[in-house]
Amino acid sequence: MTPDPHAVLGIDRDATPAEITAAYRRAVRACHPDTAHPDRDRLAAVIAAYRRLRESAPPPPADAGESHRVPVRFHTSPRPPDVRVGPVRREPPRR
Repeated sequence: MTPDPHAVLGIDRDATPAEITAAYRRAVRACHPDTAHPDRDRLAAVIAAYRRLRESAPPPPADAGESHRVPVRFHTSPRPPDVRVGPVRREPPRR
C-alpha cells in the first residue's frame, strides 16, 4: 500500500498549495543526494507524494495570474545596432 502523501510531507490534510510546496522543498533539501545525509528512498517517497498531491489539486481559478497581460513595446528607431561586426581578417599561415 502506498503511504499517505500528507504524512510523507508532514502536513495537514487541509494544507494550502503554498504549504504543500513549502513542505516539499524542505523535505527535498533535507534528503537530497548533495546534502551531508542523503536518503534516496525518502527522496523518492517525497517526490512521489508531491506528485500525487499536485495531480489531485483543483485547477487554479481562471483569474489567477493567467489573465495578467504585460505591455510590450517595440522600438523602431533608426539608430544603429549596439554590436557592430566587421569582416574577419585572416592571416596566411606562417612557414
